[in-house]
Amino acid sequence: MTDNKNTPHLLRSFIRKEFCHILRDPLSLLIMFLLPIMLMMILGFAVSTEIRHIPFVAMDMAKSQESRELIEKLNANACFDLQDNVHTAREVEAAFQKGLCAMAVVIPAGFGSEPLRSGVADIQVMTDASDPNQASTMVNYFQAEILAYQQAKNKAAGMSPAIVTDVKMLYNPQLRSALSIVPGLLGMVLMLICAMMTSIAVVREKELGTMEILLVSPLRPQTVIFAKVIPYLTVSIANVALILALANVALDVPVNGNILLLATLSLLYIFTALSMGLLISTIAATQQTAMVAVGVGLMLPTMLLSGMIFPIDSMPAALQVISHAVPARWFVEALRNVMIRGLGFDAVWRPFFILLGMCIFFMTVSIKKFRNRL
Repeated sequence: MTDNKNTPHLLRSFIRKEFCHILRDPLSLLIMFLLPIMLMMILGFAVSTEIRHIPFVAMDMAKSQESRELIEKLNANACFDLQDNVHTAREVEAAFQKGLCAMAVVIPAGFGSEPLRSGVADIQVMTDASDPNQASTMVNYFQAEILAYQQAKNKAAGMSPAIVTDVKMLYNPQLRSALSIVPGLLGMVLMLICAMMTSIAVVREKELGTMEILLVSPLRPQTVIFAKVIPYLTVSIANVALILALANVALDVPVNGNILLLATLSLLYIFTALSMGLLISTIAATQQTAMVAVGVGLMLPTMLLSGMIFPIDSMPAALQVISHAVPARWFVEALRNVMIRGLGFDAVWRPFFILLGMCIFFMTVSIKKFRNRL
C-alpha cells in the first residue's frame, strides 16, 4: 500500500523529473517558448487585413485641375502610391502584367467641367482581383476617398452636401488585425503546448518502456499522470502571461476586461487541451502517431474553425456545425469579449459553460481510457 507520508515527496520527485526532461530537451524548449514568440511576431506584424501603399497607375484623359487634384489626393493617402501616369488602355494592361500596379484609375475626358453630382459614376477603377478579398478592400478604400473628395468639392461650390455617414468603429477603431489575431494565437499556442507536448511526453515513456516502471511506484497511476501534466500546465500558464505581455508591449494590444476572468477562461481551456492530449496518448502507440493525431485532429481545426483567421458566419453550414465541437472556437470567442470588448461574465457565460462541459467530458474519458490501457 502507498505510504501517505511519502506521497507528497514522491509526487514532488516525479514533477521534478518531468521538469528535468523538458529542460534537457532543446526541441521541447524551442516549441514551448521560442515558437510562441515567433508566431506572435509573424502573425502580429505580417498577417494583416489592412492594406497600405497600394500601387496604382492613373490614366487622366481630362487633364483638368480637378482630375489632377483627385490623383494627388489619392497619392497623398497612405493607402495609395502612384506609380505612373499612363495614356492608353494598352499601357494600363501592361502595367498590370508587369506587376507595376494593383489598381488603375481612369478619369474620362470632361471630368471637372461641372460640380461633382454623380459621385464615382464617371470614374473607372480597375483592380487585380486574383486576390478577391484584397481587391474588395482596395475598391472600398478608393470609394471612401472619392466620396470625401466629392463632398469637399460640393461644399466649396456652395452646394448642399451629400448625406454624410458618421461611422464609429467600436472596440477597434483603427481596424488593427493584431487585436483579432492575439486571442486566436493564444488558443493555438495553448493547444500546441498542452495537447501535443503532453501526448508526446506520455507516449515517449511507453516507447522507452519506462511507463511500467513509473506505474509500479507507490503512487497511484492517476497521480503519476498528474505529475506528468503539472509541468505542462505550468509552462502553459507562463505562456499565457508571456503572450499577453508581448502583445501589449510589441503590438499594443490591451487587456480591457477583467484579468481574473481572463485567467479563469485560460485555465479552463488549458485543462481541456491537456485532457485531449492525454486522450490521444492512450490511443497513439508512437510519438509520430501522436504528433499526426494532434496536428490533424486538433491543430488544423483550431486554426481553421475557431474564427481565428476565417469568420465562422461566412463558412458553409456543415462547417459551422462542426466548429461547435472545437474548444478553441469558444475560447477565442470568450477571449475577444473579455480582452478587446472589455465585457464581463454576462457576455461569456455560454462559452464558459461549454468549455467547462468539454473539459469534464474529455478529462473523464481520458482518465477512463488510461485506466483501461493499464
